[in-house]
Amino acid sequence: MEKIIKINGSSLTIEDVVNVARFNAKVELDEAQKEKILRSREFVEKALEEGEAIYGINTGFGKFSTVSISEEELDLLQKNLIYSDACGVGEPFDTEIVRAMMLLRLNSICSGYSGVLMSTIECLINMINKGVHPIIREKGSVGASGDLCPLAHMVLPMIGEGEAEYKGKVMSGKDAMNKAGISTIVLKAKEGLALINGTQAMTANAVLAVYDTEKLLKEADITASLSIDSLEGIIDAFDERVHLVRPHKGQIDVAENLRNLLKNSKRVTKQGEKRMQDSYSLRCIPQVHGGSRLAFDYVKKTVETEINSVTDNPLIFSGENGACISGGNFHGQPIAIAMDTLGILVAEIANISERRIEKMVNPALSHGLPAFLVKHGGINDGFMIPQYVAAALVSENKVLAHPACVDSIPTSANQEDHVSMGTIGARKARTIVNHAQHVVSIELLCAAQAADFGDIDKLGKGSRVAYDVLREEVGFMENDVIFYPDMDKSFEIIKSGKLLEEVEKAVGKIK
Repeated sequence: MEKIIKINGSSLTIEDVVNVARFNAKVELDEAQKEKILRSREFVEKALEEGEAIYGINTGFGKFSTVSISEEELDLLQKNLIYSDACGVGEPFDTEIVRAMMLLRLNSICSGYSGVLMSTIECLINMINKGVHPIIREKGSVGASGDLCPLAHMVLPMIGEGEAEYKGKVMSGKDAMNKAGISTIVLKAKEGLALINGTQAMTANAVLAVYDTEKLLKEADITASLSIDSLEGIIDAFDERVHLVRPHKGQIDVAENLRNLLKNSKRVTKQGEKRMQDSYSLRCIPQVHGGSRLAFDYVKKTVETEINSVTDNPLIFSGENGACISGGNFHGQPIAIAMDTLGILVAEIANISERRIEKMVNPALSHGLPAFLVKHGGINDGFMIPQYVAAALVSENKVLAHPACVDSIPTSANQEDHVSMGTIGARKARTIVNHAQHVVSIELLCAAQAADFGDIDKLGKGSRVAYDVLREEVGFMENDVIFYPDMDKSFEIIKSGKLLEEVEKAVGKIK
């Protein structure tokens, strides 16, 4: 049965967003929300009839908020807002980001605080369900006053303008809507502002980055376990007693994961058996991976809250003591700080993974493994250059992990004198996640190659499954090969979550 996501403004989950954005699940409005949406619109219409001055409804925007707009020009005001704000630059967002943006904006306006017409909501629903994807350029949002620029590009096809992708082809927004059989709309008072005054571009990037990171954190533990096994790592460092006296949850969970993954291993060693201590990239995996997990818990909670938040302005409260209040929920600071944090915590996962790669390929560090994990070195380079790639990626991550949110530049003639740069932070974080997935996938390749220089039947319960999952796609490298196809296969094993899925079948849930 086809999955349908009910939209009510309050119950959307990260998994729901990913199902719609990445896996094309359909959406429909929760019938219970209709009355609230209609009441909100009635409030706007009544305010207009009474001639009350309300920001963005019958006034200009930003620094122009003191300019009154005549009744005859109200529709033009909303259209001009979209025209003027659709000025993004750069490459288009991936389709999954566009779909996430549309869903998140839909969810927000369906809360019933935005004053939009039902026809506007139906238009967005139809676009999502029929696959009309606006072409939205990545750059141009400062992340306060909402993601005005990217969201304006989202709205253009709704009014028969701009560009959209439909069934794999990019065409004019008007043509895409016509081919899909979706009626365009005329924006009425408040509607243009309601559609673009929000944090949905940054949050769309944030949701997908969080979803991928949650899998990556677990897969980093799995890949690390195979590296530990292949290097005859010292198991004592993961003894529960060590971690209970420094009881950070992330650290405790990672240590437990490693113990479970390495259960029954005959390749790990005890302290003093072959050496007294391992280098930090092995011994301190619980502390480093665990530190990232602590930060991730905060990031995920923040993103989960934002998904079901109302972030436009002004807000319509249509209850008994009705009011239209101009506030600042469009300001992206909560997501901005969270996304900068995500970039840092994921960069650290890649950093320590690259150090384990170096440990395996470097004969001075690898405890007897052949140089660069190849039998006939010299004529073969082995895994020398994949380590270069990992080094390049972690180095680039160090630049990208510099926080975007600590910078602010005034806009709108200093009316908007502090901005979040949250969309920049979210885009950077997503790039860092992609880089980290590549680095961990290179570690997986190296760890499996290293394992083959010993008895693979002595690997731990979980580390052996990790080895087998890779070996289904990539064989032992006897001599140099064109490397990138094998790297791509390993990357897909990590990105798709296949490694996590298969290992959990064998050892149970990875924390």
